[in-house]
Amino acid sequence: MSSQVRGGTRWKRFALVMVPSIAATAAVGVGLAQGALAASFSVSGQDFKVSADKLDGDNLIQYGGIAEGHDLKGNAQHHPVTISGFSHAEITNMCQSLVTPTPLGNITLQLRTGHKGKPAVADNIYLDVAELDTDAEFKNLDIGVAVGDPNHKTKPQAGTVASPYAFSQRADKAILTNVRQKAWATTAGTFKLPDLKLRLLGGDQPCYQDSKD
Repeated sequence: MSSQVRGGTRWKRFALVMVPSIAATAAVGVGLAQGALAASFSVSGQDFKVSADKLDGDNLIQYGGIAEGHDLKGNAQHHPVTISGFSHAEITNMCQSLVTPTPLGNITLQLRTGHKGKPAVADNIYLDVAELDTDAEFKNLDIGVAVGDPNHKTKPQAGTVASPYAFSQRADKAILTNVRQKAWATTAGTFKLPDLKLRLLGGDQPCYQDSKD
């Protein structure tokens, strides 16, 4: 079974990204309202952008959660996120950027990897995503599975699930192309970054510009 989707989300009107079903999105929203979903750890006061030509992931698990942390002034904040986990993922032409304000003006930390025909490779990777634009294809997709279902090939990230009966979806494979996302956190058991290039750039130089729609 496969499905094609394209679009973006805004956290103020939280939706489960990559789900080809309005009913599925509503179910996650209800779970958040009932306090059924929990965060894993305290995130920093900044989100970051990630772009990639392609993400080829095995054994997707995806469910809603709340990333808890503080803004840059120390005020408590809560960010609705979609937690996407893969047992294995290969990422082609990946860029990650973070724009940080300083007394000298904005500075962009930019990381690039997975080019020259050698993708970045991650095992047991989890992404806490706030916004996503992509073209997506799923293989053997199940929507509406309990997050605590023992048949998940990739298990929920430790500390992120308050109720094992919360909504999730799974797929044997997820192939995302033209990826543009904002995220609050990424964790991985291993993450191999070939030909890694890390740069500090003056001003705002993110991996991509926000869509105007």
